Amino acid sequence: MKNLVILGAGTAGTMIANHLISKLPKKEWSIHIVDQYKTHYYQPGFLFLPFDIYTEDQVKKVGKKFIPQGVNYIQKKIEKIDTENNLVSLENGTLPYDILIVATGSKIAPDEVEGMLSEEWHKSVFDFYTYEGALALRNKLRDFKGGKLVVHITEMPIKCPVAPLEFAFLADSYFHKKGIRDKVDITYVTPLSGAFTKEFCSKSLGYLLEEKNIKLVTDFAIEQVDFENNKIIDYAETEVPYDLLVTVPTNMGDEVIERSGLGDDLNFVPTHPNTLQSLDHENIFVIGDATNVLASKAGSVAHFQAETLTDNILLYIKNQPLKEEFDGHANCFIETGHNKALLIDFNYVQEPVTGNFPFAIIGPLKLLKESIFNHWGKLAFRWIYWNLLLKGIPIPFVSRNMSTTGKNINN
Repeated sequence: MKNLVILGAGTAGTMIANHLISKLPKKEWSIHIVDQYKTHYYQPGFLFLPFDIYTEDQVKKVGKKFIPQGVNYIQKKIEKIDTENNLVSLENGTLPYDILIVATGSKIAPDEVEGMLSEEWHKSVFDFYTYEGALALRNKLRDFKGGKLVVHITEMPIKCPVAPLEFAFLADSYFHKKGIRDKVDITYVTPLSGAFTKEFCSKSLGYLLEEKNIKLVTDFAIEQVDFENNKIIDYAETEVPYDLLVTVPTNMGDEVIERSGLGDDLNFVPTHPNTLQSLDHENIFVIGDATNVLASKAGSVAHFQAETLTDNILLYIKNQPLKEEFDGHANCFIETGHNKALLIDFNYVQEPVTGNFPFAIIGPLKLLKESIFNHWGKLAFRWIYWNLLLKGIPIPFVSRNMSTTGKNINN
């Protein structure tokens, strides 16, 4: 029997396991998936947890229940990948592989910025990219009476690039509902030159910031968090004061990638952007946040990648040319507060534009336009995630590659 080993049972790893279990020849291949954690988190839900929109039980489940029958689930720490001998070293023992799929994701690294990880961590300085951070921030916001709230991005790339903007918009809505918006000064601080990475979209979102009286500070390359004086300072010595700092720290790939010598400076694995094959090892493939491809690090992207990667794994074992098919397709609802949301749909070369989605005339969803329907779509995604995406079931009417149908491409 040959071994296909998946490292990581998060979103991407679980999806690809569900895709492959029915496709790989069972008499020839065994599938193993390795992860050290018992709990599977619905990470998009961390955005809603601080505002009491979701509860703890809605964003976490036992991970093993989503691993399909027939896949050997191994709950152990991954020590190292030995690419010369095609072995994965675990906390006790080794696991040989013929094909390796790296789905080890990414994580925050607050220690990369001076002063960010201090005694004020989860007291006046918070993240919401971890379950623990989102929960601590929820408890803080419940008692927050007013002051300077700073929402900050350290550097790109990050998981779900729009999430910090969504946090700022939801904070505006949250404080309005509590009747204290006039007592809260919200500032959005980004290393980018605009509100978002895509120019057309950035103009739309920048307008929303202005409309909601959220100050925008751009081109901010943070040097340190001065937690003693409650301010963040960049390399140009610009200072932004805060009473409550909600930051997105540097996002990095798993330490096992660094230990194995497989990653770039941020521990992301160099990956072919269209085939999802490792650039350095032909029997290694990469999916989800672990890649260095210039697609968004988001669940929808991993879902689209999984469909192409499944086809390419089957082609690889037949010694046939791989499909250079994945186009960086991303589909994302952006919460704008007050029960409204935007929808964006884009890929490597096509930035978000206006239009209808998924159907040209009837929509019913509007691209780059606030609506309550988009908000419902965002909330419905949690059900879709647990019941369709993780199980490898395609999203109805949404293809793996970006469709131009309904989009105002030439506007």
